Amino acid sequence: MEENKKKALLEKISEAIHSDESPVGIDAKKTHLMILLELAEIREELKAIKLKMEN
Repeated sequence: MEENKKKALLEKISEAIHSDESPVGIDAKKTHLMILLELAEIREELKAIKLKMEN
């Protein structure tokens, strides 16, 4: 990934999970939900790849 795109993506994620109310500066629940959603998408993509390989 291009360095500028990587920085922009990291900034976008940082803004999305930021929380002034948290002692560590992030919303843990929101962060975990974002991770779980990404994992679910990866799982679906892997299923599609497996189906293509089986056919």
